[in-house]
Amino acid sequence: MKIYRKSIILFCFVIFALKISAQNYKPTAQNLEARKWFEDAKFGLFIHWGVYSTLANGEWVMHTQKIAKKDYEKLPAFFNPTEFNAKEWVSMAKAAGMKYITITTRHHDGFSMYNTNQSDWNIIKLTPYKKDPIKSLADECHAQGIKLFFYYSLLDWYRDDYFPLGNTGQFSGRPDKGDWNNYLNFMNAQLTELLTNYGEVAGIWFDGFWDKKDSDWKLNETYELIHKLQPQCLIGNNHHEAIKEGEDFQMFEKDLPGANTAGFNKESVIGSLPLETCETMNNSWGFNLKDDKYKSAKDIIHYLVKAAGNNANLLVNVGPMSNGKIQPEFIDTLQKIGKWLAKYGETIYGTKAGPIAPRSWGVTTQKNNKIYVHLLNPEDNALLLQGISQKIKSISIYGTSSKLKFQQDNLGITVMIPKILQDYDTILVLE
Repeated sequence: MKIYRKSIILFCFVIFALKISAQNYKPTAQNLEARKWFEDAKFGLFIHWGVYSTLANGEWVMHTQKIAKKDYEKLPAFFNPTEFNAKEWVSMAKAAGMKYITITTRHHDGFSMYNTNQSDWNIIKLTPYKKDPIKSLADECHAQGIKLFFYYSLLDWYRDDYFPLGNTGQFSGRPDKGDWNNYLNFMNAQLTELLTNYGEVAGIWFDGFWDKKDSDWKLNETYELIHKLQPQCLIGNNHHEAIKEGEDFQMFEKDLPGANTAGFNKESVIGSLPLETCETMNNSWGFNLKDDKYKSAKDIIHYLVKAAGNNANLLVNVGPMSNGKIQPEFIDTLQKIGKWLAKYGETIYGTKAGPIAPRSWGVTTQKNNKIYVHLLNPEDNALLLQGISQKIKSISIYGTSSKLKFQQDNLGITVMIPKILQDYDTILVLE
């Protein structure tokens, strides 16, 4: 009985110590510097790519079509992305004005898109391609000065030790048993590989927690592992809940910070962590042959501007085809965005949300002594700006020497809007 009681006391002490450690997470100087870089970056490329692209019906196809594990195992044999070119992908992102790339190393089907020793369910062992595209992409990102984030799914529809089953992927034919702790050890071992074999990693982008949100994920142990291996590495988790200890940025899926039009984001902005919103270029994350609901360059530029006006980054997604090529529709749109940012990027990169909260007509951003008023949907010839306490010396149209007449009084600043509008977004500069 005494031995038993001592064991219980020791176990409780260990759990308490872990909780104390998690509650006292203090980011390193490298991590704080990385957060500052991330806040200034503003624009990134999301890439959803895996064996599911061979079926051309999105990344959830195993779940939506109720494909059994034994049948899904046939897919890797058809996945041979011989036209994948890491240099082309990174160059495309760079030309679009993007500062970082987030790619799926493993999605909900559990298939690893990199060289892992933790499971044979990976691109090296089971596909005719037999190469590591994540390594190629990492090397090219480092060469071109683009930061690289790794998306990693906590959820797994394939492994037997992901047990009890969650709310999704229940038709895969897995047995009614499994060792949950073994699964958590597997994940940590894979994350160790990703943070050891691919050079500097800017961040880990977790997803899938929501599938079993009441399970003991032991996130504190995983987060501590990541920060130990690469202290600068930023951790984000798309769990649709309040920020948890050890996380370095807060994300919002398909919504601007604080909004919940998509039904995912029930939490408001918490604290002062960097913010990010992610969005698709059509209606799909993974390659979907029948999805032609493409967003225009204007749509995405407006979303990028609104994100900056809400103090957030925009992570915009492409779903490459199974041959390794990115759809020409995506490339064309990204080229247009890149040309716009080459001209107006100063009003986005390195800015903070301006002093005026987002309005129906647009948003404001701010850098040093300049306030940028982004008129996305001008509503009148005269614009009343309220909430600016600084004395304004001049107002001009960005990129021109054209000065605008304005009046600043107790009501605010009234400025006349020019009839000729700029590309996608008329930007006023207040100094």
